[in-house]
This record gives sequence, structure tokens and C-alpha cells, in this order.
Amino acid sequence: MHETISDASCKASKGRKVKYIKPTSFDCDARTFRFIEEKWAVSISTTGKRLTASIRASSYHRGKLKGQKPTSAKVCLHRDGNWYVHIQLKSEAPKTQKTSNVIGVDFGRRDIAVTSTGQSWSGKEIKETRDKFSRVRASLQRRASQGTRSTRRRARKILKRLSGRERRYQSWLNHNISKAIITEAKETQSFVSVEDLTGIRDRTNQKPRSKTERRRSNSWAFFQLRTFLEYKGIKEGVEVIAINPAYTSQSCHCCLHIGLRSNKSFKCSNVKCGWIGDADDNGSKMIALVGLSVNQPRGSELLACPIDSRATKSPHHIVRA
Repeated sequence: MHETISDASCKASKGRKVKYIKPTSFDCDARTFRFIEEKWAVSISTTGKRLTASIRASSYHRGKLKGQKPTSAKVCLHRDGNWYVHIQLKSEAPKTQKTSNVIGVDFGRRDIAVTSTGQSWSGKEIKETRDKFSRVRASLQRRASQGTRSTRRRARKILKRLSGRERRYQSWLNHNISKAIITEAKETQSFVSVEDLTGIRDRTNQKPRSKTERRRSNSWAFFQLRTFLEYKGIKEGVEVIAINPAYTSQSCHCCLHIGLRSNKSFKCSNVKCGWIGDADDNGSKMIALVGLSVNQPRGSELLACPIDSRATKSPHHIVRA
């Protein structure tokens, strides 16, 4: 089935007009879709007649579909030539409960996520994987534009096969991290506090950086991890809140003074405190403190510890958050 495009202004990449598009998916509602559990098949209404097709599903999906009566689905044509049906199920999300327990999560590139409870996931493996795919793509793209015809054809074929593999690996990794965090929050009856890093790429890209560093920064999938945390939290009844990230990585979680951060280490500038430790661990605990004050507002409780005359010489201290 083809859909004609009458807009003459729609042009292809080489300046030729687009004559038609080939749809690769369509949505179904209760009138056009029906799930038959007895036969493990789906009945779909088409422009010609109603078709009944058996589905191949894993035990996990069969368990999810058992006893359900879905009323909507999306039928998609995959690039491997097979048709897939995405069946949509509706369920009531459990209500979130107010709690004073909190898990702060600090997002980063060196460590993908660090929690205030001591969990951490290193970003070394994903960085090496991204660098490897970048080198392979650059090499194949050069071969796809020069050399013999067979060489160019093989390079394009390999590029097509590798397409999406890096993205799928990143999604798999973020799924595992978010699942572990939400599982811990559910077991400890806690809510999760994360940073709202919206616009961080615009700010960091203004700084002078190398091409490699800019690519690594722009491929940082922090928003995807936050999205996975939010929807998994809704499913498990765990509240996920986003806070303002201002000074969370520079403030000491013990006294709230601005400290000195150098790579992975943090040192509090307040002589009465003097806390020294991992910078990401301090950041995650600071995020937990701010998240607790936002989620359960009872006036500002983020008070700085007492300072002496030497500390007052520095204007970089926080009296109230």
C-alpha cells in the first residue's frame, strides 16, 4: 500500500520530487485489532479483509498477555522483512507513599551513576565501546566513498549491519542501572532524587573542546537514564523527583560549604568540617539532601555548620539552601 504525496515542494535529497512513501507501521484500535488468547493469534482488519495471524511470543510475553484483553496495538515492518505487533496493555500504577528515605543519584560520564547508598556504575566500558564504534564507522565511511565498487558495497553493507548496535548497548546498560536503583528504592521504601541536567550540552559545548571530547559529551545518555528511572518508578510505585543541580557537586554534604573538587576527589573548605572523599559520592549525598527538602518541605533545614573567623574570610559558604 502506497500513499501518494501531492505536495510539489517535498523533494528528495538529490533534488528529485518524492512520488510516494512506503509506510512501515500502522496503529490499530478496538475496532481493527483483537487478541485471541485461545489460539495465540491476532486478528487485524485491513483494507481488503480481516486477517488472522499467529504470534510467536516468549514465555515472558505470554505471561504478560495471559488473561488480558488489549484494545490497541501497533503493527510494524522491521528492516529484516518480518512484521511485528506491539500490543499495548493498560494497568493501574500503584500509588506512591510519602517517605523520609531517599536515594540520591549523581549522573556522570566517568561513573554513569553513583547513589548515596554506595552503588556505582563505571562509564569506562561504555566509553571504550563508543570510541571503538566511532573508529570503525570512520574507517567504513572512508571505504564506502572510495575504492572499487565491491569494496564500497561491502563497506555499506557492514555499516548497515552495525547501525543501531551502539544505541542498543547503551539502552541495555541504562535499563540495568535503572532497574537496580528502582529495585533498591522499592525494597528500602525510598524515593529517588536525580539532577535535572536539561541544557547541560549547550553549556559545555561553549567551552573549547577537542572533537573527540565533544563527541563523548554529546553521546552522554543521561536523559535516557532519567527517563528509564521515571517510568520504572511509576510501575513500582517509587517516586522519582528532579532537582536543580546548582552547586550539588561543589557543596559539602556534611556542612553545605563550597569545597574544592579535583577530578574524583572533594575537599571541604570549611576548617570545622574538613570532609575529604570521593566527589561523586559527595554529590549523590548532596542530591539526596536537596531532594529530601524538596519532597518534604518543612522550611529550610539545610543549615551550614558553625564557622570560625578564618572561614568567614571566604564568601563561598552557604547559610541557607
